[in-house]
Amino acid sequence: MPPAFRGFRGDRGGGVTAPALRILSLGAGVQSTTMALMAAHGLLGHVDAAIFADTGAEPAPVYDHLRWLTSPNVLPFPVHVVMRGHLRDDMRADLNTTGGRFVSVPFFGRTPAGATMMARRQCTSEYKLKPIRAWVVQEYQRRTGLSRPTASWCEMLIGISVDEVIRAKPSRVRYIDNAHPLLDVRMRRWDCLRWLDRHGYPRPPKSACSECPFRTNAEWRWLRENDPAGFEHACVSDEMLRQGIQAGRFQSELYLHRSLVPLRVADLRSDEERGQLAMPMLNECEGMCGV
Repeated sequence: MPPAFRGFRGDRGGGVTAPALRILSLGAGVQSTTMALMAAHGLLGHVDAAIFADTGAEPAPVYDHLRWLTSPNVLPFPVHVVMRGHLRDDMRADLNTTGGRFVSVPFFGRTPAGATMMARRQCTSEYKLKPIRAWVVQEYQRRTGLSRPTASWCEMLIGISVDEVIRAKPSRVRYIDNAHPLLDVRMRRWDCLRWLDRHGYPRPPKSACSECPFRTNAEWRWLRENDPAGFEHACVSDEMLRQGIQAGRFQSELYLHRSLVPLRVADLRSDEERGQLAMPMLNECEGMCGV
């Protein structure tokens, strides 16, 4: 059982001014849901609002869970949904959130020489971080009438647990300080699930875009079983990677599945089921995906 909560990392002492805005980054997964409900129980101090960055490509169970979280009498603070483009549509149209270039999703690929490659990943930045930061700036302007936030104006609570501590990273903008309450109380993902169970809350689904190449085989199987339409979307997107402009741009065969075969026919057994050593990929994003 995790230790008793003794204050969040954003607590200020020694005359240091506390941030004017405390926002909870809500990915609608296990950790961020636990953090939001802990805040509803008064365990994280005052929270002004939660913010969900919608890529437009989350599995249906994630949107169902988000609707429950935002229903009356669940959370005592508002949940703001922000969106900057539809990742799936943009990816298929060879666009990004600016209307140019392409969506930088970390596709797996094979070059003409037969070497393996991975595309750059900017989807987290474009579809999650940028719309969240834009909302913070707009909120600052609304509250103060000034153009740019001051340093440490906003504290962003991010749901990263001890077993994925490698994903905990500082903010890259001066007006947002990242805080990780679950790390402060040494909670693991399993501790989050037990906390939810003890309080009678439903267990959240895994929050990650249907087309995310970082899905494990277990997560691909979960998507196929729990959101057949979402899995079909991913299969179609995967097939389009080898038919569209992106394939010519990269001069490589691109795939969503790390085995470099079409997702529709990929072997989705776990590494252990195939007698191999599992290789976790905890450093795949900037702490904003799937929390």
